[in-house]
Amino acid sequence: MSRSAHPAGPRHADVLPEGHYTAPPADLNSLDPRVWSRTVRRDEDGVVSVGGISVADLKEEFGTPAYFLDEDDFRARCRAWKDAFGEEADVFYAGKAFLSRAIVRWLHEEGMNLDVCSGGELATALAAGMPAERIALHGNNKSDGEIRRAVEAGVGRIVLDSFQEIARVAHIADELGKRQPVQIRVTVGVEAHTHEFIATAHEDQKFGIALADGQAAEAVRRVLKLDGLELTGIHSHIGSQIFDMAGFEVSARRVVQLLADVREEHGVELPEIDLGGGLGIAYTPDDDPREPHEIAKALGEIVRHECEAAGLRVPRLSVEPGRAIVGPTAFTLYEVGTVKELEGLRTYVSVDGGMSDNIRTALYDAEYSVALVSRRSEAAPMLSRVVGKHCESGDIVVRDAFLPSDVAPGDLLAVPATGAYCRSMASNYNHALRPPVVAVRQGEARVIVRRETEEDLLRLDVG
Repeated sequence: MSRSAHPAGPRHADVLPEGHYTAPPADLNSLDPRVWSRTVRRDEDGVVSVGGISVADLKEEFGTPAYFLDEDDFRARCRAWKDAFGEEADVFYAGKAFLSRAIVRWLHEEGMNLDVCSGGELATALAAGMPAERIALHGNNKSDGEIRRAVEAGVGRIVLDSFQEIARVAHIADELGKRQPVQIRVTVGVEAHTHEFIATAHEDQKFGIALADGQAAEAVRRVLKLDGLELTGIHSHIGSQIFDMAGFEVSARRVVQLLADVREEHGVELPEIDLGGGLGIAYTPDDDPREPHEIAKALGEIVRHECEAAGLRVPRLSVEPGRAIVGPTAFTLYEVGTVKELEGLRTYVSVDGGMSDNIRTALYDAEYSVALVSRRSEAAPMLSRVVGKHCESGDIVVRDAFLPSDVAPGDLLAVPATGAYCRSMASNYNHALRPPVVAVRQGEARVIVRRETEEDLLRLDVG
């Protein structure tokens, strides 16, 4: 499979999407390390464990559905990104992928910075003790209250997303008697090879200020005239779940050209450039993501080459991995409730969760892997569709997969690579209760986000 695109099949119709695998894997009991977190193992009886604890024990203590997060893997990925980029760059964890107070503490302990994009994420970061100067605030429509809180707290940067926001942040900074560091988010006209809804640098979308028609240059002029703002650099983000570095090369070239134009017009060399995040992870064995050291080397070379060509000093580089850190570190554990065979088509395997805990399949046509994890099976493979319990025909967790033909009610299935955007985008559709997030490490498991209860639902319903 090409690095350039994440596979996406049709919503209905064919049994298998065009180009999808047509043969089952050689061993349904194998667990591909590219897809599963680093401490996941299967024992002689076929029972899977993470962090030294079996899924049977985890199910007994925490129930299903539930997200189980491999803390050692999360921390190791933080260190890998930090080490890859070194002291000459800043690595911001993109909190939108998944954020909790425990995650913030781990990030702080591992020396990471944090990117937030809402008042709630900012509140979580500050409540958990992340130093404000290591926080960046994003968002295309920040409220006055969110901006004021960020400026008061002393966040390290606010990423400006529109002309109105330039004035809004400057006004609030003046009121508070502060000079706020900012970056300008530009849309560079790059069509990232990903799903339409997660491509963010083409011009027809809501984020950023376009390079076209001199709009970004005008934004720079306005910011440089305002005493309440300190322009530290330019920000670009081309999309999400991207495997191909070509888009970053084009983005870097255009951003560096803007830096050169700024120097020529204003005599200022901006010290920072942020190329965002969006690097893909393996959801299936066919996906081929790059390692952090490969990404760091490629981005560093791109920026250095473009700056040398423009006669600029190399600015400090920032990147914003979110999915690439937390995505592979978790899996969702489900219990099978109903198995329904449609002769000549496939078998529908219904689990006790669904689109309320993973909307990405319905929203983005995202593909996932799935495995029987509560026992070993030597049964023949069967073409399956893992679906949820919601009153919705699009309630699909894994669109096309091979499971053992003896899968039965009571079996446990696990879907890997659900650390990013699953709990963050979870809902109460059909009044479902959002699952807990359980951190597992070296034989110990603890809840870091508890399961919702019916009391939680009713507490918000004022009648």
